[in-house]
Order: sequence, then structure tokens, then C-alpha cells
Amino acid sequence: MGPEDQEWDMTGATAAESTTEDDVVARLAGRVAVRDDVVPGRHGDIPVRRYCPAGSEFGGAGHALVWAHGGAFCRGGLDQFESHAVAAALAAHGIDVVALDYRLVPAWDGPDAGGDGGVRYPVPVDDVVDAYRHVRAELGRATALGGASAGACLAAAATWSMSRGSGPGPSALALVYPTLHAQLPPLGDELAAALLGPWAEGQFTPARVHAMNRNYAGRDDALDEAYAFPGGHDVTGFPPTLVLDAEHDSLRASGAAFVGELRAAGVATAYRVQAGASHGFMNHPAETAFGAGADWIGGWLADRSAGGGGPGAGARADDRQL
Repeated sequence: MGPEDQEWDMTGATAAESTTEDDVVARLAGRVAVRDDVVPGRHGDIPVRRYCPAGSEFGGAGHALVWAHGGAFCRGGLDQFESHAVAAALAAHGIDVVALDYRLVPAWDGPDAGGDGGVRYPVPVDDVVDAYRHVRAELGRATALGGASAGACLAAAATWSMSRGSGPGPSALALVYPTLHAQLPPLGDELAAALLGPWAEGQFTPARVHAMNRNYAGRDDALDEAYAFPGGHDVTGFPPTLVLDAEHDSLRASGAAFVGELRAAGVATAYRVQAGASHGFMNHPAETAFGAGADWIGGWLADRSAGGGGPGAGARADDRQL
């Protein structure tokens, strides 16, 4: 079964039947049970949305995931496709998923975005840690953690903290087109070439990444803290980690650099680049890349839960295309 067949098997449709993103999400939602809830955190209650396979109770699946959406630390929520559609797709794979609505920092605009007042670091990452701890304690068993883009940074930072004594930490970590470094690493010739032409528009430039990160951090010295941006820091003790990047995404420089750091620390790491995709493809459930990504993440998580040695179990599992 190829990637396209896997996607439409997952969504319960054929390619000809799919018309809109809402159609795909509706089909996914029909295969799972969904319930809104809140969990306690040190900064107040954290809204969450629980997903489990239809016909079962939450907690009955063989594996579980806490998931954080992206949005430059300042946008997004539980209704965002990168939260709702991803969580529903993974629940349709037989996974209990808790999507969390961490507190957002103020919106930023331009290279001179501010960083004073309002919610700032470490509040969003504290929310991820607190929500993960609550779900892990509630289930009483190993639980994975993951996120997309800025949410992936929060998930990795939470993992860094828990791996150093605030745990128990996640059993597995799934990072989708992550931004993990305070400063965007060098692109390299191959990635720079992938950003030419029509792909150049809307990319995360070094200046844009700095503005986004400074706005989240709230102060200059926080940019150097691993609990804010774990990229470039010691990642010894991380659990098996999946990194899924997009071919035409400047943030792939951060994902690829982090993969190198994980492997240098001896962490079992699976890395794939979705060919033909750009940043945010998991926010577009009608695209083939979304289904392929959900299939790979779901299969990888199931394999981790089963203790299997299948794709991605080793320290060097690479594939250019799903």
C-alpha cells in the first residue's frame, strides 16, 4: 500500500471523493470520540481535547500521546487543523490523544517585535509539562509527547526538563517541522536550493525566527536557556524521537541540526523529509502530505508502544519521502 492509499484508507474516502479540508476532518471525526476537558497547571487550568478510537473509552488504547499545535507561540488552538485534524487522525490509528491549548504569547509583527508584558516564556512550556504530567499520571503508563512547529519546540523543551529530573518523561517524542534553536542554523546548499522560486515566499528568515523567538522568550538571556530552545544543548537522555520535516521549509535547518544533536547523544532517532511539502502541511488535512505524515507518525508511535524494532527504531533511520 503506497502513501496515497494509506491516506485515503485513514480518512475513509477515495481521492475522487475528497473535496475540502472540512470533508476530511468530518470523516476523521466520525471515526473517533472527542471530549473537551481541562487539566490543572501551575498557571491555572489548561484546556485540552481528548480523542480516542470510536467505541472505546479514553485510556483503553494501547498507546497515548499528548500533542501541542504550532503557531509561532502566539496563534492557534484546539480547533486548528494542526491540532484537531492531527489528533483525530492519530486517534483513528488507535491512539489515545490529548491535544492541549497552552497559553499563547502576544502576537508579534516585524523584525523588531517586542517581548515585554503578557504571557511569555516559561508559561507555555510550563503548560506542556503540567498537562503531560497530569495525563501520564492519569493513565498510569508510558505516554508519548509531540507537537508541530512552535509546539514541537515546547514538546522538546518539556522533554529536556523531564529528562533532567522533573519527569517521568515521555516514552517517545514526535516533532513535526520543528523550530528548536534560538537562532536559525545555516541552511546548507541543498536546502537553500529547495527554497528558490515559488518556494521563497513566506519562508522563516533568520530575522523572522529571531523576532518570533525573542517575542516568546520575553528577554534576551532566555534565548540561551535549554528550557526555552533545546536545540544546541545537551539532549542526552531523550527518548526515541521522530522528526518529520518539509522539503521546502527553511525551518528544516533546525530539524536536521537537532537530528544530528540527538544522534550524537546516542538517541534513537527517525528522520524523514516530506518531499514536495512546505511548512505547515499538517495544517492541511486534504493534502496527500497530511495523510502520509499521519500514517507515519501513527505507525511509529504504535511500534514504540509495542517495543518493536521496525522503521525508525534504530539510531539512523532516514527517508527522503514518506
